[in-house]
Amino acid sequence: MINISKITKRQAQFWFKLNIMNPSFSSLSLAQIVNNNHQAASVFEKYHLDFCCKGKRSLEQACSEQQLSVSRVTEDLENVFTKDNNGAALDFEKMDLTQLADYIVQTHHAYVKNEMPQIHTYLQKVSSKHGERHPELFKIFQTFTAVKEEMEGHMKKEELILFPRIKELQKLADNENANLQLNITYLQSPITVMEQEHDHAGNLLNDIRILSNDYTPPHDACTTYRLSFAALKAFELDLHQHVHLENNILFPKAIETFRDLQTTILD
Repeated sequence: MINISKITKRQAQFWFKLNIMNPSFSSLSLAQIVNNNHQAASVFEKYHLDFCCKGKRSLEQACSEQQLSVSRVTEDLENVFTKDNNGAALDFEKMDLTQLADYIVQTHHAYVKNEMPQIHTYLQKVSSKHGERHPELFKIFQTFTAVKEEMEGHMKKEELILFPRIKELQKLADNENANLQLNITYLQSPITVMEQEHDHAGNLLNDIRILSNDYTPPHDACTTYRLSFAALKAFELDLHQHVHLENNILFPKAIETFRDLQTTILD
């Protein structure tokens, strides 16, 4: 059972809505659950439930597709929600569009730019030395090369095109006399492209996880071999958080802000 006295005010409000309006976690989307407590992401990672690209699915649907016990996953989620986190986690929902876009660039884009060249070098070295005994390494290296190329172009488009548009929208929202003379496609078109690229990158990393046996190095793996698999696992975990912040918080909030501005100007 949930002890409400041990959870934060925001989590208590969430639990009130959950218990009054819904019979259980199962009817909520994965994104809704993570948005209310970002540590819930660790539960979804444990069960390989995609809360970023496929975050709009209900917990019940996601568990059904993975042939998982909803009650088992729910029990783990309850344990996360009853922990006292002392408010240490960042509340991304309270960030404005500019703050969130800057956070994504400074945290997740910076991480990807730093890690990708190193992981690529590791995999190139490992596949050349151990590929004959472990031929899956060639496919892993080839697939990660595709991830690297796609992410480099993807982040550039976000930083030079989409995020500046989102930040401009925040400036308009902060200006009481704003005059919005833009069509929704100004935002929706690049967002659609970014979401499609998120799906593709996520699928490629999922292929790598399968090829690597869930990032499990063989018994004869050298230090670099083990390091490359550990780095790949961390990279995928970061990408899940990265995509979640964009797909499930930043992009919907940007669209909502745009529509609110349209309504305000029309009124």
